[in-house]
Amino acid sequence: MNKFSWYEAKSVEDALQQVNSTLSDELYEATDEAAVFKSGGIDVFDWVKQGLLKPQKIVNIRNIPGLDKISYDRKEGLRMGSNVTLGEIASHPEIKTRYLALHLAVNHAATPQLRNMSTLGGNIAQRNRCWYFRSADHDCFRKGGDRCFARHSKTGENENHAILDNGSCVSVHASSIATALMAFNASVVIVNAEGQQKTVQMDDFFVSAGEDIAMENILKPKEIITEIILPTPSKNTKSAYIKQVARESYDWSLADVAVVMEVSGNTCKSANIVLGAAAPVPYRSLEAQQAMENKTITDENAKAAAEAAMAKARPLSKNDYKVPLFISTIKQTIMEIS
Repeated sequence: MNKFSWYEAKSVEDALQQVNSTLSDELYEATDEAAVFKSGGIDVFDWVKQGLLKPQKIVNIRNIPGLDKISYDRKEGLRMGSNVTLGEIASHPEIKTRYLALHLAVNHAATPQLRNMSTLGGNIAQRNRCWYFRSADHDCFRKGGDRCFARHSKTGENENHAILDNGSCVSVHASSIATALMAFNASVVIVNAEGQQKTVQMDDFFVSAGEDIAMENILKPKEIITEIILPTPSKNTKSAYIKQVARESYDWSLADVAVVMEVSGNTCKSANIVLGAAAPVPYRSLEAQQAMENKTITDENAKAAAEAAMAKARPLSKNDYKVPLFISTIKQTIMEIS
């Protein structure tokens, strides 16, 4: 691990004056004097320890005042600062009551120790999961290389990889929290070095590999996430979340599904259905949503929606099991609503 200096940011403005790069930029085209953000630091230090990230300076934003607050208001909805830990989200009573799918997603993320360290902003901004991408020995597309090692039909180890939108890159986004946030139509508040603030929908925060192979989100070098906002659900809103893993203990997701529905009796009036570990970014299934809207929540309709979600799936040589796994999980999550 290379030597680097440490800077303790005192404010958002202070942090933005110190930083000059993003993790995406440094992995794709490294510079000699990179200064990058660290909050919880779990993902950043993984890259540093692997020798893939060699910053000259790490700017710690974990202790900036005001970024660690959670508030709920009927008009403004749920507001969570980017430095709120997953552990704090997991124990918040309003989130469990009004945003059940988010509560479940957080409680199935990592271990209690990691949840107490991991921050919300860092969790959704973390880089994708792929052992080739995260290996210093494999110069893949996302790191400026000329090939995707996981895609190779004979030698590629791709059993955990993407089955949707997997044309340019087959890695999967690591945040199961983002799956639930997107299902609740969350938005991300971003501030730049000039003090300008913008709010973008979670759907627009993530960047597909087809748009830009080097990035998974829209963050630029002198921008920082300050807050995540979820609108207030209607009184007829119900939600559910299910995560499938290889082992019962802490493990990365093989498939996770968040469903948020506005219901009338046992009829779905509107639906948000988002899949995790299916694509290089959290994947909103418009096909599944359309298949459920104005339909009774039954096994038959839930299965039809799940099959619609997988209609465009393109499994790789070793992960075709994900198609029936997602069909079963989507159906089960929808039925949890009833």
